[in-house]
Amino acid sequence: MEFEQNEALVRFGAFFGLLLLLYAAQRRWPARGDGRPARRQLVNFGMVAVSTGVLRVGFPVLAVAWAAQVHGGGLFGLLAWPAWLEIAAAILLLDVAIYWQHRLMHTVPLLWRLHRVHHCDTAFDVTTGVRFHPLEIALSMGFKLALISLLGPHPVAVLAFEVLLSLGSLFTHTDIALPRALDRRLRWVFVTPSMHRIHHSTRRVETDSNYGFHLSVWDRVFRSYTVEPAEDERRMPIGLEQWREPRDQGLVSLLLNPFRPTPRAARADAPADGEPHA
Repeated sequence: MEFEQNEALVRFGAFFGLLLLLYAAQRRWPARGDGRPARRQLVNFGMVAVSTGVLRVGFPVLAVAWAAQVHGGGLFGLLAWPAWLEIAAAILLLDVAIYWQHRLMHTVPLLWRLHRVHHCDTAFDVTTGVRFHPLEIALSMGFKLALISLLGPHPVAVLAFEVLLSLGSLFTHTDIALPRALDRRLRWVFVTPSMHRIHHSTRRVETDSNYGFHLSVWDRVFRSYTVEPAEDERRMPIGLEQWREPRDQGLVSLLLNPFRPTPRAARADAPADGEPHA
């Protein structure tokens, strides 16, 4: 119980601390400035509140607590590795697994219906990083629990990964643009806001690229890396052409979005919600 309490403090403390810091940074140095309407931000925070409630009600145990139960079993239990090596390997394996989960969200039509709630945001700022449909969050948790059962990783590795996942989502969605020289250097290892912003372009070829959460290496290795958007990142349209009306952006509309028929695409290169996106 003490470990779980400390884990919750670490996760929530890091999350809210970085959220406030990045929120202040994007107010001071905005790249686009299109995410500021308070209603939009409240809707996005509402989505994470609903998703958190679904996780707490729907899952008797979450990722870190489950790792504490299964540690010593699975594939890692067969290896006499030192703890530091096991932790590093687990974080890398979890990261590449989440890369492929994200890519499948764009490839499988049913999964895309859930994931498009994240992509139909017509602006881009730190609150976009918490805007996910609760059913997508639940599926992601189920996937992580299954992977943890298979690997049997050290709970510290899962805690570190969960913290990095939530903090990385905030950072990569922040409405800032780093100096180009610094951005280019960081991209050799990490996903930057400018790199991920391309993933939220309305252009299909750009939406279906740059899937990484933390490490940019996966997009390079698996040939899904886009270096620059076709239009300037500060002015390029964000979101999905089919879901741009104000009525599509309310909390209830977003929760119902996966169950609604897909409007006709406004552009030939826009993602077609009823088809695979690979």
